[in-house]
Amino acid sequence: MSIENKRREVLLSREAIEERVVSLGKTITEAYKDKNLLVISLLKGSFIFTADLVRKIDLPVRIEFMTTSSYGHDEHTTGTVKVVQDINVDLTEFDVLIVDDITDSALTMTGVIEILSKRNPKSVKACVLLDKPSRRKVVYEPDYVGFEIPDKFIVGYGLNYGDYFRNIDHVFAFVD
Repeated sequence: MSIENKRREVLLSREAIEERVVSLGKTITEAYKDKNLLVISLLKGSFIFTADLVRKIDLPVRIEFMTTSSYGHDEHTTGTVKVVQDINVDLTEFDVLIVDDITDSALTMTGVIEILSKRNPKSVKACVLLDKPSRRKVVYEPDYVGFEIPDKFIVGYGLNYGDYFRNIDHVFAFVD
């Protein structure tokens, strides 16, 4: 990685993220209060957001993990969604909430929604921490959004550069 000389521009502070996660948790609690909620976290990027979010949902929640890949080690999507690790759950009794770190092209999310919808859940919705609508390659709007962000390559709070920076407690962009 040749990032040693790059400056970091903080886009979302830890405090701003925490505040928004609390708000999303309350909204989701209200929306799913009479439902059987299954949260599916799309790994690896969403694991930190999912952990924080589900602790703010005041309901019984089942949590599963699905690993998808569309970026590899690059800054741009490859354009194809690959399910690396699938879930093994009968979805017919659940209202499914897919949680992901970011939606930009929307290829991953629409692909996962298509796959899961064929398994006949009661409903399928999505919650993303970050939404980058300027990068859409397909028409799609997430049901729950933490923040809409500009078209910058961002890192931190679960989002990676290569295999690093997921552990940073805020979201930033590298600038020259």
